[in-house]
Amino acid sequence: MESKYQYFKRDISWLSFNYRVLLEADDDSLPLYERINFISIYSSNLEEFYKIRVAEHKAVASGGRSDDMTQDEARQLMHQITEVVNSQMEDRIRIYERKIIPALRAHHIVFYQSKQEVEPFHQEFVRSFFQEEIFPYLQPVPVCKDRILTFLRDNRLYLSVRLTRKDTGEKEYYIIKLPYSKVPRFIELPRQGENFYLMYMEDIIKANIDRMFPGYDLDCSYCCKISRDADILVDDAVTSEVMVEQLRKKVKKRKIGAVCRFVYDRKMPADYLEFLLAAFDINRDELVPGDKHLNLEDLSHLPNPNKELAAPPKPVPMKLACLDEKESVFRYVNKKDLLLHFPYHSFGHFIHFLYEAVHDPACREIMITQYRVAENSAVIHTLIAAAQNGKKVTVFVELKARFDEENNLATAEMMKQAGIHIIFSMPGLKVHAKVALVLRYNKEGKQMRSYVYISTGNFNERTARIYADSGLFTSNEVIVNDLHTLFRVLQKEVTEPKFKRLLVARFNLLPELRKRIGHEIDMVRAGKEARIILKMNALQDPAMISELYKASEAGVQIDLIVRGICCLIPNQPYSRNIRITRIVDSFLEHARVWYFHNGGKPLLFMGSPDWMRRNLYRRIEAVTPVLDEDLKLQLIEMLSIQLRDNRKAGWVDEHLNNVLKRDPDAEQIRAQYAFYDYLKAKNGR
Repeated sequence: MESKYQYFKRDISWLSFNYRVLLEADDDSLPLYERINFISIYSSNLEEFYKIRVAEHKAVASGGRSDDMTQDEARQLMHQITEVVNSQMEDRIRIYERKIIPALRAHHIVFYQSKQEVEPFHQEFVRSFFQEEIFPYLQPVPVCKDRILTFLRDNRLYLSVRLTRKDTGEKEYYIIKLPYSKVPRFIELPRQGENFYLMYMEDIIKANIDRMFPGYDLDCSYCCKISRDADILVDDAVTSEVMVEQLRKKVKKRKIGAVCRFVYDRKMPADYLEFLLAAFDINRDELVPGDKHLNLEDLSHLPNPNKELAAPPKPVPMKLACLDEKESVFRYVNKKDLLLHFPYHSFGHFIHFLYEAVHDPACREIMITQYRVAENSAVIHTLIAAAQNGKKVTVFVELKARFDEENNLATAEMMKQAGIHIIFSMPGLKVHAKVALVLRYNKEGKQMRSYVYISTGNFNERTARIYADSGLFTSNEVIVNDLHTLFRVLQKEVTEPKFKRLLVARFNLLPELRKRIGHEIDMVRAGKEARIILKMNALQDPAMISELYKASEAGVQIDLIVRGICCLIPNQPYSRNIRITRIVDSFLEHARVWYFHNGGKPLLFMGSPDWMRRNLYRRIEAVTPVLDEDLKLQLIEMLSIQLRDNRKAGWVDEHLNNVLKRDPDAEQIRAQYAFYDYLKAKNGR
């Protein structure tokens, strides 16, 4: 019998999230360059979406195998994606051209958009800059349909040019790769009076095309770009050594993957577009019309010559006052669990935790997972120092962390040479858990007080400044032993583990979640208060969504704080007690925190997984209960503040619209900044 429950399509829900990112660029209350950065983020997100998700659907539509959809379903989904993206692109163009560019000009930053706009006092500069700084790096390549197939590199911006020979009247086509590695995309021109001036590199090239092609008349020129399939498929059944070799080879081929998107200036004439499609062997279903200026993810590097436009400083990561002058995490955690919240707290506390392990004579062993680490990582350097100091260091390296494969391979090799024991990806699984374990022993070899760190985010000092995550330090003996058991699973020493407190995906996580939801249903049926609050990045698994639908039907009040994909449909008869909040602000909401009312004795959990099928069934994920009552209240306050946000939060409705929670008459609450103030008042210095 067909289920009465319905679910949003995963990719259409993701597009709704990315549109919410774009809406930040439309918010006049934000600093101008912050709005510009949101256009960059929107564009970068979309690029990755095409490289991975659309590329996957394209393969299925072309006859590839999939457990999730048929060939016809893949084609229909791609058509729906195209419609949504084209609609969003209209808004992106409107925001950029009609709001951002005029706002820059209002702040005395003039952004020349064409040769015709260049003032007389800048014309000589534009000519000489082209001749001296750009022209030496340009290599026009003729485009000859049916003769030579020119290869276009992934995500590189090209200028396509159509010319007419003066002697014969014959039309010729050329393609020019923009020399990003040699010349900045955005060129600052000399200041005039109170005005600053900027110009795109490609517009300077267009203004000087005639100097590149003597004997030709310029017909027209337009930018275009290719997005290629960037997913890397490796054989999960092979040994780690073979997998490493496969990855090394396939990473190098990522930039020559199959075409999944051809983006072009929508003002390009139809006959010109048809020529390019034939010349580059592009299918019509790969077309995405864009603006005159493509690759707007580059706007994150837009110069800001007007220092009066500097954005207000963001919250400065604070040191915890609860630690003594020597900042001994060990000493504090001996007595009481400790929570860190990034980027509000300093990531230096975690680095210091590792340093303490390096220099603690009782510390014999450190175990940690690596999913995504920063380049030149302080975490990795500290682990190497530990190995050099005689500690046994074990690092589980997940090779299949998308777009971090090369960095993970490089850091793994560096650690291996330093004497660190490296465990690579497990066959058929990703290890997404973010956990660290410090084991301590006395002289007789008996285990002493040891320490655990369980996080919602990666051990990455760079992303810890922009991702909103939480991490728990504890010396609870049961959790320490559970995490030690998990590492023994990763080392293939244990095949049927028993976890007492730690919740681990593919073992005891799902049964416990169903039990907690079921208990809330029992409470409401007994006439008692029942409440669930779930904060995560994505909610996609139909089985768990159905559990929430059942709880809603029973009368359980459910609040979801979901930043990205959310396949649960609100405002239906079976979801009338479920509300979906989405927060997009200065920092990327990344924490996974779950609250169950539990008859007035709240249960709080935090860890690495979202409620997606891949996380719940195909990955190793770790979730810890938060046992300390003070820390429970801290997390409850965080969730409460986020649910009260009326500046950057919005409801997701039954049509996937982002309905902003704006109430000018109410007290204005911007959750990220309000939570920082709460933490600062409570324990910062």
